[in-house]
Amino acid sequence: MRILQLTPQFPWPTYQGTTLRNFNILKQLAQRHELHLFSILDAGDEPNAGPVPELCASISTAPAPARSTGQRLRDLMTTASPDMARRLWSRQAAATLRDVAQSLRPDILLIEGIEMAPYFFHLRAAGLDAKKSIYDAHNAETLLQQRAARADIQRPKRWPAALYSGIQTQKLRRYEQNLTRSVTGIAAVSQPDATFLRNLAPQTPIEIVTNGVDLALYHPHEPFAPIFDRPGPHLVFTGKMDFRPNVDAALWFANQVMPHLRTAGIDAHFWIVGRNPHPRLKTLLRRNDVSITGQVPDVRPYIVQADVYVVPLLAGGGTRFKILEALALAKAVTSTHLGADGIPVQHDQHLTLADAPDAFAQQVARLLQDTQLAIRLGQNGRDFIQQHFSWDAIVPRLERLF
Repeated sequence: MRILQLTPQFPWPTYQGTTLRNFNILKQLAQRHELHLFSILDAGDEPNAGPVPELCASISTAPAPARSTGQRLRDLMTTASPDMARRLWSRQAAATLRDVAQSLRPDILLIEGIEMAPYFFHLRAAGLDAKKSIYDAHNAETLLQQRAARADIQRPKRWPAALYSGIQTQKLRRYEQNLTRSVTGIAAVSQPDATFLRNLAPQTPIEIVTNGVDLALYHPHEPFAPIFDRPGPHLVFTGKMDFRPNVDAALWFANQVMPHLRTAGIDAHFWIVGRNPHPRLKTLLRRNDVSITGQVPDVRPYIVQADVYVVPLLAGGGTRFKILEALALAKAVTSTHLGADGIPVQHDQHLTLADAPDAFAQQVARLLQDTQLAIRLGQNGRDFIQQHFSWDAIVPRLERLF
């Protein structure tokens, strides 16, 4: 079939969960279909670089629009649309996409995430949407904002963020419901997300299309050059570090969990690895037990050489690439239950799980002190990924919606 895939970032390089998912879906679909890509470009993106041009029948792009904080605040107070539906919208991009759709007349319009939904509605209004429009829900966004509001309301310093999330939750619910009832199929990344989205749109067919791992790229014993320039043990957390759940997770681990490790006599070093560190993380720069790397060419050396990989998420949704990557690299992992939500892993079989700061520190300490346990859980985790999270097995579930 002729597929037009709409992505909120160019799907190469695969530096975050969104690009990892979009690239691997593109790569799999291009083996069996005629794949056309329309992508919003961030500054520095190179659409002619990497493997994407060889996989696509055509590539069309538009630059990401600039939105000031003032514009976002005005939109917050004066429009019914959620912030995510306005973040990447531009008339220039819409005009480019309209020309592409007019020329291609695709069989399938594949909408990658809620940020691209305005372009679907634009094509639909112009009579240019495809025979089937499939919404790939990277998150159940209403549920994610709802969880963020609940987490923030418990801390007075975070009440402004809780108010923002509360407003966005109401806007997102209306928008997400309209979107899921307007498309002809929904791909959800986890069972909890699928349940939530099914309640919004009971009549729309839905498939669980989890995130996955290209195991050919993940070798636990790959001999990367030494990456750490501080004494260990090394605790690593990776992710896009302007994403609020990741920022909150890093701060919670550094400020709430690390003191318990020090009390237990463990002088560990915490590595926060990921692009666009948020200004809220600047408070950690003065500490000698925390390093913030910013964007790195490859997160795998950090994961492979970590003593323990931590997922201290307190909010969020979907299926976390960070856990899938760490397990694929046979790394010992400690996560909150929410951090592992949507992945059928079990405590003390594939990883360790804890939610309170002292309990989380205790599980990290167990893995640091019991090498055999860390090795066993790491190997079990990789076996688990091989059995359940290969893209070869995942993408055909998306094609069932086609």
